[in-house]
Amino acid sequence: MLAGRCLCGAVHYAVADEFGYALNCHCGDCRRATGSAFKPFAGIERHKLSITRGEDQLMVHGEKDAGDLHCGKCGSLLFSVVREGLFVHVTLGTLTDTPRIRPSAHIFVGSKAPWFTITDDLPQYEGHVVDTRPRGDRT
Repeated sequence: MLAGRCLCGAVHYAVADEFGYALNCHCGDCRRATGSAFKPFAGIERHKLSITRGEDQLMVHGEKDAGDLHCGKCGSLLFSVVREGLFVHVTLGTLTDTPRIRPSAHIFVGSKAPWFTITDDLPQYEGHVVDTRPRGDRT
């Protein structure tokens, strides 16, 4: 199990180191939610994550089965509930332990911040990774 927490320490969680995928999302919503150029996240089945401290401090933006869960004290974005409530996208920056997985691609680069340059060799997708081919493979 991996440990994670918010900035102020009011909310802690544990998640299995069994992520199915990890991506860097550049969409406007993820940029605004994190205050950064992109959101690095890893996806896993929801039942493999548990809140170990501060469940009463969670703030839900959206709906509990389709929204972002933040610490209600410091505002840290901990994870997003997606795919009809069955999966979570854990923000990699909130993990205190190191996961085995690493992001494998950049998604939604069609709306990335114009002031940010992607400098790694990971594939880049205009939209979601399942919706389109890598940027360099389009004709």
